[in-house]
Amino acid sequence: MRILFTAAPGYGLMLPIVPLIWAARAAGHEVLLATTAEMTEAGARAGLPVVDVFPDRDVWRELLAGVGSLGERPDVEQVAAADGLSEEYRKAARTGNPFGLFTTTMTEGTIAAGRAFGADLVVFTSDHAAGRLAAVALGAPALEVGNRVSWSTRDAETRERRDVYGDDEIVRALRAKLGIPAGQPDLIARVDPRAPSMGGLAAGQTDSLDGVPWWSMRYVPFNGGSVVPDWALRAPERPRVCVTLGTVVPVITGTSNLSVVIEALGGMDVEVVLAAGDTDLADLGELPGNVRSVDFLPLSSFLPTCSLIVHHGGSGTTAAALHYGVPQLVLPAFADNPMSARRVVDRGVGLSHDPATVDVAGVRNAVRRLLAEPAFRAAAREVSAEMATQPSPASVIERAVAAALQGVA
Repeated sequence: MRILFTAAPGYGLMLPIVPLIWAARAAGHEVLLATTAEMTEAGARAGLPVVDVFPDRDVWRELLAGVGSLGERPDVEQVAAADGLSEEYRKAARTGNPFGLFTTTMTEGTIAAGRAFGADLVVFTSDHAAGRLAAVALGAPALEVGNRVSWSTRDAETRERRDVYGDDEIVRALRAKLGIPAGQPDLIARVDPRAPSMGGLAAGQTDSLDGVPWWSMRYVPFNGGSVVPDWALRAPERPRVCVTLGTVVPVITGTSNLSVVIEALGGMDVEVVLAAGDTDLADLGELPGNVRSVDFLPLSSFLPTCSLIVHHGGSGTTAAALHYGVPQLVLPAFADNPMSARRVVDRGVGLSHDPATVDVAGVRNAVRRLLAEPAFRAAAREVSAEMATQPSPASVIERAVAAALQGVA
């Protein structure tokens, strides 16, 4: 079977479905990932065949430039007007909704790629309307896959959010322009990757929305590949604490929160791994002696040896810590970060603090609690054990292909 996978061009939006694509390829199916911007290279590095569905622009970088709050950054709509881009592009930029911008720029190319590929099945993430519309245009059966542990379209609250499916006006315009039929795709199922105690489906539990069944799936973290350093494989002599703010937060809010965290941890008897990627750390000054800065190192390569992770609330980061049973301190930034923080606190696997008011004393107090109180580690390990019992991506692909071939769920 030829399976088209579609995802928006952000690390946290695309990387969660990579294990599912691997599972399909390992089962012998032909696969193609339709995305754009930096995720084309990320997908290729993951060993996947990728097509860039909007090759003329780097929509992700332009989006970050438009929403960044530090320094003089161009407005996305002004960039579009100056470069003679379509009214549809400018209208999407005007909404301030990144998912609407992705829908505008990626739908036509995704449909074209699916037709050229001869897709028998379309797999799209819940937040990616371009994939949803492509499935309708291609007339192919589809599988909707949740790519976050913070929310799911099973929740009434998130189904009401406009950015789950893209702006209605944008979608209507694309249907008219591209001749996309009315209605929704022929869904085989919707997939919820959340642990049962964090909103997901328990073993044997069934659910449906509009007559479409929900399937549970184990979240398998993928953060990229690298050569793993020797220290990452060894248990540390003192508690190892991972610190990361992901790829987007430093661009938009800078490193002020990071400065507070590093100052707090620098005065504690812990080993700190600062996973900052290509973030400019000049404003942090000289790092404390107990802080190891790594340019790029996948969380999955050293998180198993960590006693704690301090992060921004990105869904992929939250899920990776849950997978490995590591307690969390979340300083939620924006988007769905606060929802991730609520999930973490409600389940008892960690603590959260408003990054706007966090200080050195507050960070140290939270870190001491998370390292000293066994309830946090116990709860994190319980969730990890739950996740291990959920169906694997391989079993979900097998089930989806069987349903597509039979024409029934």
